[in-house]
Amino acid sequence: MQEKIYCCKMTDSSDDPGIAAEFLSAMEFDFSTWESRLEKLNIHTVYCATEKDAVSVMDELEKHASDWNDCGAGIGNFELVTIDKEDWAEVWKKHFKLRHVSEKLIIKPSWIDYTPSAGEAVVVLDPGMSFGTGQHPTTFFCLRMIDILSAKTADASFLDAGCGSGILAIAAKKLGFNKISAFDIDPDATEIAKENFEINNIDMNQIRLETASLEEFAPAQEGYDVIAANILSGILIRNRDTLLAMLKPSGHIILAGILATEYDNVKNAFTEAGLREIENFQEQEWKSGLFHKSL
Repeated sequence: MQEKIYCCKMTDSSDDPGIAAEFLSAMEFDFSTWESRLEKLNIHTVYCATEKDAVSVMDELEKHASDWNDCGAGIGNFELVTIDKEDWAEVWKKHFKLRHVSEKLIIKPSWIDYTPSAGEAVVVLDPGMSFGTGQHPTTFFCLRMIDILSAKTADASFLDAGCGSGILAIAAKKLGFNKISAFDIDPDATEIAKENFEINNIDMNQIRLETASLEEFAPAQEGYDVIAANILSGILIRNRDTLLAMLKPSGHIILAGILATEYDNVKNAFTEAGLREIENFQEQEWKSGLFHKSL
């Protein structure tokens, strides 16, 4: 078993860390972003399987730095860092706490003991290097919308498009959704999602999980009552018609993973296709929306 995690670390002195984050996401890196209030800057860390990969990533990022900074990012001070997996786990435990998404939906790590009250749904999820833990504003919005829609659409079907850790599909199942599907283009993500389903005592016969892109995924023939698509804005716009073909008449779609500066482009693309924006929410540089497909 690998005992080390190899990283390329960089600082970001810009006022909008989402610019560099968008570029890192587009390059399909596993990364995290932390705010250092003491130094008054953000720190992006890209995680790699080997030291050789980390060196290669740093070389590539250094080549792109000037172009990214011309677009408003402020990255620099590149550094190779090695983290012991045990140290990683202990650091996360200090920052990852039990979180109440709503009165009935709770996200908790496995090391925290919690006895749920009647009617509460508890999702057990430990942090990893990426893939979604409910702490990010876009994931939190999706969870909140799933909770609200669960009360309005009893026994409804649900699709988690770009499932990552599987947190949204797990929450949907625990909140009463039925006929749940989930997919992600990254096989590592779907493997982690499968592990998280097992941790939450969800039988794999209860959720259909696939490794596929939006273009490759074959949806349920009857479509879905609710779709959550926590995906980059360019992918949402490019695959709008594919997503809407999966949505039942009078269904709801949650669009997240969108930088606030790009939200209007996503909103316009979907409203031009006949959807109505029901609600939107912005936190930090991220903005998400709930849309309804009229009959």
